[in-house]
Amino acid sequence: MLTENPPTLTTSETRRLWLAALKPPIYTVAITPVLVTTAAAYGELGVFDLGRLGLFLGISICLIAWMNLSNDVFDAATGIDVNKASSLVNLTGDRPLVFRVALGFLGLGLGGVAFMSYLQQDWMVFNLIFIATAIAYTYQGPPFRLGYLGIGEWICFLAYFITGLGVFYSQAQTLTMNAVWASLWVSFTTSIILFCSHFHQVEDDFAAGKKSPIVRLGTERGAAVLTYSLVGVLALTCLLVAAGIWSPWMLLSFGSAPFALELINHVRLNHDKPERVKNCKFIAVKFHFFSGLLLAIAYILSYYDLTFLNVTGLGY
Repeated sequence: MLTENPPTLTTSETRRLWLAALKPPIYTVAITPVLVTTAAAYGELGVFDLGRLGLFLGISICLIAWMNLSNDVFDAATGIDVNKASSLVNLTGDRPLVFRVALGFLGLGLGGVAFMSYLQQDWMVFNLIFIATAIAYTYQGPPFRLGYLGIGEWICFLAYFITGLGVFYSQAQTLTMNAVWASLWVSFTTSIILFCSHFHQVEDDFAAGKKSPIVRLGTERGAAVLTYSLVGVLALTCLLVAAGIWSPWMLLSFGSAPFALELINHVRLNHDKPERVKNCKFIAVKFHFFSGLLLAIAYILSYYDLTFLNVTGLGY
């Protein structure tokens, strides 16, 4: 009996699949939280070390690479990615190789944190990042696979919150309530990206027994939750400013509101159309990056604002 040969992909199609598998835009989730919490330390305490910032950016990129690669490996083991052409495991056909590369990035990331802690003679940063990494593993890693229970966003939130505290501590070697608020903000906006990644794969998730939030809620209710979450981010910023916890400069982050509105409208109109809604996570990435960048700039400006007021004796 003759069988059809699989279609041969063109060079451009192959390149697109590799880019989709490597997810270069998603690496802003490694950069943005580091920038925001580093700026938070500077905005409050006036401390900044460029070397530590550069090292932490490298560490964060390595750990995100580990998560992306290892998640492909773990998803391949459950069969959930069987229809995902842009899976690195499916593209290479070599799951052990992808896993070894993932472990290499994990080693580089944790090694970088250990090096930083050794230089500071203070192991708090290593402890925080190690805990965050262990929590991140439980998302897809066996035997936990907690992401399959529909609590992946909470795991993401907690891991990024602890990471934010670690970045702040690496600069200031202390933790403050401002470190908590900055870390909460970046962990919330990062979790929104993960939430958006489920809309287009409801059928595959359901078939594999993965009870993602969108499987549980349905796409229409999921779109409503996304709307409330984005409005919540902006409302939180206003509340912190109104309470005097954040400087009015933080309202600069509202410059990213057009991306939030674009995301809300795109998902609201296409929540049940997988081919159209699948790019919504990249709109979420744009919101995450630009809102975080504006918030980091606001933190820096708030430091100079505070310095001016202190010098002139006006105070806050």
